[in-house]
Amino acid sequence: MSQRPYPHLVYGTPRKLPRAHTLPGRVVVLDIAFASTAGGASFEKVTLPFLEGLGDRLVKWVDHHDHEKHREYADDPRFLLKTKAEAPACPELITEELVREVGPYETICCHGDFDGLCAAAKWIRGGIEPYPGADADARAIDTRLGKPSELGLLFDRALRGRPRDDGLRGLLIRTLVEGVRDKGMLDPFIEAGREMERHEAETLRIAERYDYEGELAICDATERGGFYDKTMLLLIGQERAKVALVYDETTVTVAARFDSGVDLLEILGFDGGMPTRVSVGRKELDATLRKLRERFA
Repeated sequence: MSQRPYPHLVYGTPRKLPRAHTLPGRVVVLDIAFASTAGGASFEKVTLPFLEGLGDRLVKWVDHHDHEKHREYADDPRFLLKTKAEAPACPELITEELVREVGPYETICCHGDFDGLCAAAKWIRGGIEPYPGADADARAIDTRLGKPSELGLLFDRALRGRPRDDGLRGLLIRTLVEGVRDKGMLDPFIEAGREMERHEAETLRIAERYDYEGELAICDATERGGFYDKTMLLLIGQERAKVALVYDETTVTVAARFDSGVDLLEILGFDGGMPTRVSVGRKELDATLRKLRERFA
């Protein structure tokens, strides 16, 4: 596996995609949702220009996030689009047959979390799981339901400890592709995971500010002593309430459990995106709280 040439790797999010002309050759996109209208982004402003810029160079887009625009691409062979309920994680959608059908490619553009990086590694490996249980780890980590293996947990904590480190992301993909041949290969991930311990301490301190109104948990994270883990903070709120809202100086994020049945998009009036996690600008705090209180407080 190590003899195989690596593709050009680039990372994106639904709201922030690379410029299509900077991506060489034929392109595979993995675990990146179509942009929703939440937070000032939209499919028309972000996703569509990227699609049009790639044109025929887009050879496959594989994703598992809900979006109303999926139906417009249902008959386009370049797309494999599922809902989160149909596919809780992206790697499980990637098979040996799929990779063979797509054929040659030069670039992978993927989400920078464990789910996206594991999907990229699996694609490079020709649709073969990076290690036994990797698909299950991606599912547990992406849904925050179930318990990942020790290896999956190590990788996830490393990425959350250094959430903006593209070098660590690239190293993780290589490690997943080539396998862990000795324990020393895990040292960079262990070191990055230690930074997560500091983030957790700050997150727990901020969590003490949670206010609970019926089934709604609200936390102000504006004043803090360092980086905090927003996913962890939201999960703490969900331990006592159906819906958690965290806001800081720039962003308001609302989340419910993956299996809660709550549709935040419908409640907040947005199109596309994850029904159980929505982020908007801070200026939308009052309007967001009003809508949530009508339903949950």
